[in-house]
Amino acid sequence: MSRELVLVRRGAYYDSVTLMRVSRALTELPGVEAAMVAMATELNVSVIRDLGFTVPEAGSGDLLIALRAGDPEAAVAEADRRLSGFQPQETASEQPPLTTFSAARASGTPADLVLVSVPGEHAFAEALDAIQAGLPVMIFSDGVSVARERRLKELAEEKGVLVMGPDCGTAVIGGVGLGFANVLAPGPVGVVAASGTGAQQVTCLLDWADTGVSHVLGVGGRDLSAEVGGLSTLHALRLLDEDPATELIVLVSKPPSPEVARTVRAAEERLRTPVVRALLQEGAPDLTEAAEQALRALGRPVPEWPAWPAWTGRSAPHKTIKGLYAGGTLSVEAARIVGAVAGQGDFVDYGDDAYTRGRAHPMIDPTLRVEALSRARETEVVLMDVVLGHGADPDPAASLAHAVARTPATVVVALVGTEGDPQDLHRQAAAFREAGAAVFTSNAQAARHARSLM
Repeated sequence: MSRELVLVRRGAYYDSVTLMRVSRALTELPGVEAAMVAMATELNVSVIRDLGFTVPEAGSGDLLIALRAGDPEAAVAEADRRLSGFQPQETASEQPPLTTFSAARASGTPADLVLVSVPGEHAFAEALDAIQAGLPVMIFSDGVSVARERRLKELAEEKGVLVMGPDCGTAVIGGVGLGFANVLAPGPVGVVAASGTGAQQVTCLLDWADTGVSHVLGVGGRDLSAEVGGLSTLHALRLLDEDPATELIVLVSKPPSPEVARTVRAAEERLRTPVVRALLQEGAPDLTEAAEQALRALGRPVPEWPAWPAWTGRSAPHKTIKGLYAGGTLSVEAARIVGAVAGQGDFVDYGDDAYTRGRAHPMIDPTLRVEALSRARETEVVLMDVVLGHGADPDPAASLAHAVARTPATVVVALVGTEGDPQDLHRQAAAFREAGAAVFTSNAQAARHARSLM
Protein backbone atom coordinates (compact mmCIF):
# COMPACT_ATOMS: atom_id res chain seq x y z
CA MET A 1 0.00 0.00 0.00
CA SER A 2 1.37 3.40 -0.96
CA ARG A 3 1.90 6.25 1.50
CA GLU A 4 2.45 9.94 0.87
CA LEU A 5 5.31 11.98 2.27
CA VAL A 6 6.10 15.67 1.68
CA LEU A 7 9.25 17.14 3.23
CA VAL A 8 10.49 20.73 3.33
CA ARG A 9 14.24 21.39 3.46
CA ARG A 10 14.67 25.01 4.50
CA GLY A 11 17.17 27.04 2.49
CA ALA A 12 18.45 24.07 0.46
CA TYR A 13 18.92 25.33 -3.10
CA TYR A 14 19.63 23.17 -6.16
CA ASP A 15 19.29 24.07 -9.82
CA SER A 16 16.20 22.92 -11.72
CA VAL A 17 18.05 20.52 -14.04
CA THR A 18 19.57 18.65 -11.09
CA LEU A 19 16.18 18.40 -9.38
CA MET A 20 14.45 17.24 -12.56
CA ARG A 21 16.95 14.41 -12.95
CA VAL A 22 16.58 13.37 -9.30
CA SER A 23 12.77 13.41 -9.67
CA ARG A 24 12.99 11.29 -12.78
CA ALA A 25 15.31 8.77 -11.09
CA LEU A 26 12.95 8.46 -8.11
CA THR A 27 9.94 7.96 -10.39
CA GLU A 28 11.69 4.97 -11.96
CA LEU A 29 12.26 3.23 -8.60
CA PRO A 30 10.13 0.12 -7.89
CA GLY A 31 7.08 0.95 -5.80
CA VAL A 32 7.17 4.71 -6.46
CA GLU A 33 3.91 6.01 -7.94
CA ALA A 34 4.75 9.74 -7.97
CA ALA A 35 7.82 11.77 -7.11
CA MET A 36 8.76 15.42 -7.44
CA VAL A 37 11.81 17.12 -5.97
CA ALA A 38 11.71 20.86 -6.65
CA MET A 39 12.23 24.32 -5.22
CA ALA A 40 9.06 25.61 -3.59
CA THR A 41 8.27 28.25 -6.19
CA GLU A 42 4.63 29.16 -6.75
CA LEU A 43 4.55 27.17 -10.00
CA ASN A 44 6.20 24.05 -8.53
CA VAL A 45 3.90 24.10 -5.50
CA SER A 46 0.93 24.25 -7.88
CA VAL A 47 2.25 21.27 -9.87
CA ILE A 48 2.81 19.22 -6.69
CA ARG A 49 -0.71 20.00 -5.50
CA ASP A 50 -2.07 18.96 -8.90
CA LEU A 51 -0.40 15.59 -8.26
CA GLY A 52 -2.66 15.24 -5.19
CA PHE A 53 -0.17 16.16 -2.45
CA THR A 54 -0.82 18.45 0.51
CA VAL A 55 2.05 20.93 0.59
CA PRO A 56 3.23 22.45 3.90
CA GLU A 57 4.11 26.13 4.19
CA ALA A 58 7.36 26.78 2.31
CA GLY A 59 9.22 29.65 0.72
CA SER A 60 10.66 29.83 -2.78
CA GLY A 61 14.15 29.24 -1.36
CA ASP A 62 13.12 25.94 0.25
CA LEU A 63 13.36 22.45 -1.23
CA LEU A 64 10.27 20.22 -1.48
CA ILE A 65 10.41 16.42 -1.69
CA ALA A 66 7.00 14.93 -2.50
CA LEU A 67 6.63 11.14 -2.73
CA ARG A 68 3.87 8.59 -3.08
CA ALA A 69 5.37 5.14 -2.65
CA GLY A 70 5.25 1.87 -0.78
CA ASP A 71 8.35 2.92 1.17
CA PRO A 72 8.66 6.72 0.88
CA GLU A 73 11.43 6.88 3.50
CA ALA A 74 13.65 4.68 1.31
CA ALA A 75 12.92 6.97 -1.64
CA VAL A 76 13.88 10.00 0.47
CA ALA A 77 17.17 8.30 1.33
CA GLU A 78 17.80 7.76 -2.39
CA ALA A 79 16.99 11.42 -3.10
CA ASP A 80 19.45 12.50 -0.42
CA ARG A 81 22.11 10.19 -1.85
CA ARG A 82 21.70 11.69 -5.30
CA LEU A 83 21.57 15.27 -4.06
CA SER A 84 24.68 14.84 -1.90
CA GLY A 85 26.89 14.94 -4.97
CA PHE A 86 25.59 18.44 -5.74
CA GLN A 87 25.83 19.88 -2.24
CA PRO A 88 27.53 23.29 -2.34
CA GLN A 89 30.94 23.42 -0.69
CA GLU A 90 31.36 25.26 2.59
CA THR A 91 32.81 28.71 2.00
CA ALA A 92 35.24 30.68 4.06
CA SER A 93 33.89 32.74 6.94
CA GLU A 94 33.95 35.98 4.95
CA GLN A 95 30.67 37.15 3.43
CA PRO A 96 30.34 36.06 -0.22
CA PRO A 97 29.20 38.63 -2.79
CA LEU A 98 25.46 39.21 -2.67
CA THR A 99 24.96 40.58 -6.20
CA THR A 100 26.25 39.82 -9.67
CA PHE A 101 27.85 43.28 -9.82
CA SER A 102 29.73 42.85 -6.53
CA ALA A 103 30.83 39.33 -7.51
CA ALA A 104 32.16 40.64 -10.83
CA ARG A 105 34.06 43.37 -9.00
CA ALA A 106 35.34 41.10 -6.21
CA SER A 107 39.08 40.69 -5.76
CA GLY A 108 40.81 37.57 -6.96
CA THR A 109 40.66 36.02 -10.41
CA PRO A 110 38.68 38.45 -12.57
CA ALA A 111 35.58 37.16 -14.34
CA ASP A 112 35.38 37.57 -18.10
CA LEU A 113 31.75 36.48 -18.68
CA VAL A 114 28.54 36.20 -16.67
CA LEU A 115 26.10 33.34 -17.22
CA VAL A 116 22.53 34.09 -16.08
CA SER A 117 20.25 31.10 -15.50
CA VAL A 118 17.50 32.20 -13.12
CA PRO A 119 13.72 32.45 -13.51
CA GLY A 120 12.90 34.91 -16.29
CA GLU A 121 11.37 37.54 -14.00
CA HIS A 122 14.76 37.91 -12.28
CA ALA A 123 17.04 37.57 -15.30
CA PHE A 124 16.85 41.22 -16.37
CA ALA A 125 18.27 42.52 -13.09
CA GLU A 126 21.15 40.03 -13.07
CA ALA A 127 22.02 40.71 -16.72
CA LEU A 128 21.88 44.46 -16.06
CA ASP A 129 24.32 43.99 -13.17
CA ALA A 130 26.74 42.15 -15.47
CA ILE A 131 26.57 44.84 -18.15
CA GLN A 132 27.09 47.62 -15.61
CA ALA A 133 30.15 45.73 -14.37
CA GLY A 134 31.49 45.86 -17.94
CA LEU A 135 31.18 42.14 -18.63
CA PRO A 136 29.59 40.22 -21.51
CA VAL A 137 26.63 38.13 -20.44
CA MET A 138 24.96 34.96 -21.63
CA ILE A 139 21.28 34.86 -20.61
CA PHE A 140 20.19 31.23 -20.62
CA SER A 141 16.86 32.23 -19.06
CA ASP A 142 13.74 32.78 -21.10
CA GLY A 143 10.74 34.84 -20.04
CA VAL A 144 12.41 38.24 -20.57
CA SER A 145 10.23 40.72 -22.45
CA VAL A 146 11.30 41.98 -25.88
CA ALA A 147 11.39 45.56 -24.56
CA ARG A 148 13.78 44.55 -21.77
CA GLU A 149 15.92 42.56 -24.20
CA ARG A 150 16.24 45.62 -26.42
CA ARG A 151 17.15 47.79 -23.42
CA LEU A 152 19.85 45.36 -22.25
CA LYS A 153 21.40 45.26 -25.70
CA GLU A 154 21.35 49.05 -26.06
CA LEU A 155 23.13 49.39 -22.71
CA ALA A 156 25.60 46.67 -23.75
CA GLU A 157 26.47 48.66 -26.88
CA GLU A 158 27.22 51.68 -24.73
CA LYS A 159 29.50 49.53 -22.54
CA GLY A 160 31.07 47.72 -25.51
CA VAL A 161 30.07 44.23 -24.32
CA LEU A 162 28.06 41.42 -25.90
CA VAL A 163 24.67 40.16 -24.70
CA MET A 164 23.99 36.55 -25.69
CA GLY A 165 20.28 35.85 -25.26
CA PRO A 166 17.80 35.93 -23.60
CA ASP A 167 16.88 32.30 -24.21
CA CYS A 168 20.41 31.61 -25.45
CA GLY A 169 20.77 27.86 -25.14
CA THR A 170 24.18 27.32 -26.74
CA ALA A 171 27.55 29.05 -26.84
CA VAL A 172 31.16 27.96 -27.16
CA ILE A 173 33.77 30.48 -26.05
CA GLY A 174 37.38 29.56 -26.70
CA GLY A 175 36.53 25.86 -26.60
CA VAL A 176 34.40 26.06 -23.45
CA GLY A 177 30.78 25.01 -24.01
CA LEU A 178 27.99 26.87 -22.23
CA GLY A 179 24.40 25.63 -22.00
CA PHE A 180 23.69 22.83 -24.45
CA ALA A 181 27.04 22.33 -26.17
CA ASN A 182 28.63 19.56 -28.21
CA VAL A 183 32.26 18.45 -27.93
CA LEU A 184 33.95 20.34 -30.76
CA ALA A 185 37.56 20.62 -31.89
CA PRO A 186 39.12 24.08 -32.28
CA GLY A 187 39.17 25.37 -35.82
CA PRO A 188 38.67 28.27 -38.23
CA VAL A 189 34.87 28.70 -38.26
CA GLY A 190 33.12 31.23 -36.06
CA VAL A 191 29.36 30.99 -35.67
CA VAL A 192 26.84 33.72 -34.87
CA ALA A 193 23.57 32.03 -34.01
CA ALA A 194 20.08 33.25 -33.23
CA SER A 195 19.38 29.55 -32.75
CA GLY A 196 20.95 27.07 -30.35
CA THR A 197 20.07 23.84 -32.13
CA GLY A 198 20.75 25.45 -35.50
CA ALA A 199 24.28 26.23 -34.34
CA GLN A 200 24.63 22.69 -33.00
CA GLN A 201 23.56 21.18 -36.33
CA VAL A 202 26.06 23.26 -38.33
CA THR A 203 28.98 22.75 -35.97
CA CYS A 204 28.33 19.01 -35.63
CA LEU A 205 28.34 18.61 -39.40
CA LEU A 206 31.57 20.60 -39.59
CA ASP A 207 33.01 18.31 -36.93
CA TRP A 208 32.13 15.29 -39.09
CA ALA A 209 34.20 16.99 -41.80
CA ASP A 210 37.16 17.41 -39.41
CA THR A 211 36.63 21.17 -39.25
CA GLY A 212 36.49 22.84 -35.87
CA VAL A 213 35.22 26.15 -34.54
CA SER A 214 36.80 29.19 -32.94
CA HIS A 215 33.71 30.45 -31.11
CA VAL A 216 29.93 29.99 -31.21
CA LEU A 217 28.22 33.21 -30.14
CA GLY A 218 24.51 32.73 -29.47
CA VAL A 219 22.47 35.92 -29.61
CA GLY A 220 18.95 34.75 -28.71
CA GLY A 221 16.15 33.75 -31.05
CA ARG A 222 14.58 37.24 -31.20
CA ASP A 223 17.73 39.20 -31.95
CA LEU A 224 17.03 39.48 -35.69
CA SER A 225 13.45 40.61 -35.10
CA ALA A 226 12.37 44.14 -35.98
CA GLU A 227 11.90 44.93 -32.27
CA VAL A 228 15.47 44.05 -31.26
CA GLY A 229 17.16 45.08 -34.49
CA GLY A 230 20.00 42.57 -34.61
CA LEU A 231 22.05 44.46 -32.03
CA SER A 232 23.86 41.40 -30.67
CA THR A 233 24.29 39.88 -34.13
CA LEU A 234 26.06 43.01 -35.36
CA HIS A 235 28.28 43.04 -32.25
CA ALA A 236 29.11 39.33 -32.55
CA LEU A 237 30.02 39.72 -36.23
CA ARG A 238 32.48 42.48 -35.32
CA LEU A 239 34.03 40.36 -32.56
CA LEU A 240 34.59 37.38 -34.84
CA ASP A 241 35.92 39.63 -37.60
CA GLU A 242 38.56 40.87 -35.16
CA ASP A 243 39.45 37.36 -33.99
CA PRO A 244 42.66 36.08 -35.67
CA ALA A 245 41.55 32.43 -35.21
CA THR A 246 38.36 32.95 -37.25
CA GLU A 247 38.74 32.54 -41.01
CA LEU A 248 35.05 32.19 -41.87
CA ILE A 249 31.79 33.17 -40.17
CA VAL A 250 28.51 31.25 -40.39
CA LEU A 251 25.34 33.19 -39.49
CA VAL A 252 22.46 30.94 -38.38
CA SER A 253 18.89 32.05 -37.74
CA LYS A 254 15.24 31.41 -38.37
CA PRO A 255 13.82 33.89 -40.94
CA PRO A 256 14.82 37.42 -39.83
CA SER A 257 12.96 40.68 -40.22
CA PRO A 258 13.58 41.89 -43.81
CA GLU A 259 14.75 45.30 -42.60
CA VAL A 260 17.14 43.78 -40.06
CA ALA A 261 18.39 41.30 -42.66
CA ARG A 262 19.33 44.24 -44.92
CA THR A 263 21.16 45.95 -42.04
CA VAL A 264 23.09 42.79 -41.25
CA ARG A 265 23.92 42.22 -44.92
CA ALA A 266 25.37 45.74 -45.15
CA ALA A 267 27.44 45.08 -42.03
CA GLU A 268 28.75 41.81 -43.49
CA GLU A 269 30.00 43.62 -46.56
CA ARG A 270 32.23 45.78 -44.35
CA LEU A 271 33.91 42.77 -42.73
CA ARG A 272 37.25 41.33 -43.75
CA THR A 273 36.04 37.81 -42.88
CA PRO A 274 33.70 36.07 -45.37
CA VAL A 275 30.22 35.13 -44.11
CA VAL A 276 28.05 32.13 -45.02
CA ARG A 277 24.36 32.65 -44.25
CA ALA A 278 21.87 30.02 -43.06
CA LEU A 279 18.72 32.05 -42.43
CA LEU A 280 16.09 29.44 -43.35
CA GLN A 281 14.18 31.80 -45.58
CA GLU A 282 13.02 31.50 -49.17
CA GLY A 283 15.99 30.97 -51.47
CA ALA A 284 18.47 30.51 -48.60
CA PRO A 285 20.41 27.28 -47.96
CA ASP A 286 19.30 24.86 -45.29
CA LEU A 287 21.65 24.15 -42.39
CA THR A 288 23.34 21.21 -44.11
CA GLU A 289 23.84 23.19 -47.31
CA ALA A 290 25.29 26.06 -45.27
CA ALA A 291 27.79 23.70 -43.64
CA GLU A 292 28.75 22.42 -47.09
CA GLN A 293 29.16 26.00 -48.37
CA ALA A 294 31.44 26.74 -45.43
CA LEU A 295 33.61 23.72 -46.19
CA ARG A 296 33.92 24.67 -49.86
CA ALA A 297 34.80 28.26 -48.94
CA LEU A 298 37.63 26.89 -46.80
CA GLY A 299 38.77 24.62 -49.63
CA ARG A 300 37.84 21.47 -47.70
CA PRO A 301 36.05 18.38 -49.04
CA VAL A 302 32.38 17.76 -48.28
CA PRO A 303 31.89 14.25 -46.88
CA GLU A 304 28.85 12.01 -47.08
CA TRP A 305 26.90 12.75 -43.93
CA PRO A 306 26.50 9.55 -41.87
CA ALA A 307 23.10 7.88 -41.93
CA TRP A 308 21.72 4.56 -40.76
CA PRO A 309 18.70 3.23 -42.69
CA ALA A 310 15.88 1.49 -40.87
CA TRP A 311 16.14 -2.29 -40.52
CA THR A 312 12.69 -2.79 -42.03
CA GLY A 313 10.13 -0.73 -43.85
CA ARG A 314 6.50 -0.52 -42.73
CA SER A 315 3.93 -1.22 -45.39
CA ALA A 316 1.04 1.01 -44.28
CA PRO A 317 0.31 3.96 -46.60
CA HIS A 318 1.57 7.20 -45.09
CA LYS A 319 -0.86 10.12 -45.09
CA THR A 320 0.79 12.74 -42.88
CA ILE A 321 4.14 13.72 -41.37
CA LYS A 322 4.22 14.58 -37.69
CA GLY A 323 7.22 16.56 -36.39
CA LEU A 324 8.10 16.06 -32.71
CA TYR A 325 11.00 18.46 -32.20
CA ALA A 326 13.10 19.69 -29.29
CA GLY A 327 14.89 22.32 -31.40
CA GLY A 328 12.84 25.20 -32.79
CA THR A 329 15.10 25.96 -35.74
CA LEU A 330 15.39 22.28 -36.64
CA SER A 331 11.59 22.09 -36.59
CA VAL A 332 11.30 25.14 -38.87
CA GLU A 333 13.88 23.70 -41.26
CA ALA A 334 12.15 20.30 -41.44
CA ALA A 335 8.68 21.81 -41.88
CA ARG A 336 9.99 24.00 -44.66
CA ILE A 337 11.49 21.00 -46.49
CA VAL A 338 8.48 18.76 -45.94
CA GLY A 339 5.89 21.41 -46.72
CA ALA A 340 7.52 22.48 -49.97
CA VAL A 341 6.47 19.23 -51.64
CA ALA A 342 4.26 17.17 -49.35
CA GLY A 343 1.89 20.05 -48.64
CA GLN A 344 0.92 18.61 -45.29
CA GLY A 345 2.40 18.04 -41.88
CA ASP A 346 1.93 18.78 -38.18
CA PHE A 347 5.09 20.08 -36.49
CA VAL A 348 5.43 20.79 -32.77
CA ASP A 349 8.43 22.49 -31.15
CA TYR A 350 8.41 21.09 -27.62
CA GLY A 351 11.25 23.46 -26.73
CA ASP A 352 8.89 26.43 -27.08
CA ASP A 353 8.14 28.39 -23.90
CA ALA A 354 4.57 27.08 -23.96
CA TYR A 355 5.87 23.57 -23.25
CA THR A 356 8.82 24.31 -20.95
CA ARG A 357 7.06 26.36 -18.29
CA GLY A 358 7.25 24.29 -15.13
CA ARG A 359 9.25 21.48 -16.72
CA ALA A 360 12.71 20.88 -18.12
CA HIS A 361 13.57 21.38 -21.79
CA PRO A 362 12.76 18.35 -24.01
CA MET A 363 16.48 17.89 -24.71
CA ILE A 364 16.62 16.90 -21.02
CA ASP A 365 13.14 15.56 -20.26
CA PRO A 366 11.64 13.26 -22.95
CA THR A 367 8.22 12.86 -21.30
CA LEU A 368 6.10 14.92 -23.70
CA ARG A 369 7.63 13.35 -26.80
CA VAL A 370 7.27 9.83 -25.36
CA GLU A 371 3.58 10.58 -24.83
CA ALA A 372 3.26 11.96 -28.36
CA LEU A 373 4.88 8.84 -29.83
CA SER A 374 2.35 6.70 -27.97
CA ARG A 375 -0.46 8.60 -29.73
CA ALA A 376 1.04 8.37 -33.24
CA ARG A 377 -0.81 6.35 -35.87
CA GLU A 378 0.25 3.69 -38.35
CA THR A 379 -0.43 6.04 -41.25
CA GLU A 380 1.94 8.73 -39.94
CA VAL A 381 5.62 9.35 -40.47
CA VAL A 382 7.09 10.78 -37.26
CA LEU A 383 10.10 13.04 -37.80
CA MET A 384 12.04 13.99 -34.67
CA ASP A 385 15.39 15.35 -33.54
CA VAL A 386 17.65 13.90 -30.85
CA VAL A 387 20.32 16.38 -29.80
CA LEU A 388 23.42 15.17 -27.93
CA GLY A 389 26.13 17.01 -26.03
CA HIS A 390 26.78 18.42 -22.58
CA GLY A 391 23.62 19.57 -20.82
CA ALA A 392 21.37 17.22 -22.80
CA ASP A 393 19.84 13.92 -21.65
CA PRO A 394 22.78 11.64 -20.80
CA ASP A 395 21.07 8.71 -22.59
CA PRO A 396 18.12 9.82 -24.76
CA ALA A 397 17.76 6.37 -26.35
CA ALA A 398 16.99 4.87 -22.93
CA SER A 399 13.46 6.27 -23.09
CA LEU A 400 12.91 7.56 -26.62
CA ALA A 401 14.11 4.43 -28.45
CA HIS A 402 11.71 2.28 -26.42
CA ALA A 403 8.89 4.64 -27.38
CA VAL A 404 9.96 4.44 -31.03
CA ALA A 405 9.86 0.64 -30.88
CA ARG A 406 6.31 0.69 -29.48
CA THR A 407 4.77 3.26 -31.81
CA PRO A 408 2.92 1.98 -34.91
CA ALA A 409 4.17 5.00 -36.90
CA THR A 410 7.23 5.07 -39.14
CA VAL A 411 9.96 7.08 -37.39
CA VAL A 412 12.81 9.13 -38.85
CA VAL A 413 15.41 10.55 -36.43
CA ALA A 414 17.76 13.49 -36.96
CA LEU A 415 20.63 12.70 -34.57
CA VAL A 416 22.61 15.89 -33.92
CA GLY A 417 25.93 15.25 -32.23
CA THR A 418 29.63 14.49 -32.55
CA GLU A 419 31.71 11.40 -31.90
CA GLY A 420 33.18 13.17 -28.87
CA ASP A 421 29.84 13.73 -27.14
CA PRO A 422 29.35 11.88 -23.84
CA GLN A 423 26.22 10.00 -24.99
CA ASP A 424 28.23 7.92 -27.56
CA LEU A 425 26.64 8.88 -30.88
CA HIS A 426 27.16 5.48 -32.51
CA ARG A 427 25.49 3.69 -29.58
CA GLN A 428 22.54 6.10 -29.77
CA ALA A 429 22.23 5.59 -33.54
CA ALA A 430 22.30 1.82 -33.13
CA ALA A 431 19.60 1.92 -30.45
CA PHE A 432 17.23 4.00 -32.58
CA ARG A 433 17.90 1.90 -35.65
CA GLU A 434 17.23 -1.31 -33.73
CA ALA A 435 13.96 0.26 -32.56
CA GLY A 436 12.95 0.60 -36.20
CA ALA A 437 13.88 4.21 -36.99
CA ALA A 438 15.90 5.57 -39.89
CA VAL A 439 18.68 7.78 -38.48
CA PHE A 440 20.43 10.75 -40.11
CA THR A 441 23.08 13.16 -38.85
CA SER A 442 21.63 15.81 -41.19
CA ASN A 443 18.21 17.15 -40.19
CA ALA A 444 17.61 18.29 -43.78
CA GLN A 445 18.34 14.82 -45.11
CA ALA A 446 16.08 13.30 -42.45
CA ALA A 447 13.26 15.63 -43.56
CA ARG A 448 13.77 14.75 -47.23
CA HIS A 449 13.69 11.06 -46.35
CA ALA A 450 10.45 11.53 -44.41
CA ARG A 451 9.00 13.39 -47.39
CA SER A 452 9.99 10.54 -49.72
CA LEU A 453 7.91 8.13 -47.64
CA MET A 454 4.68 10.00 -48.39
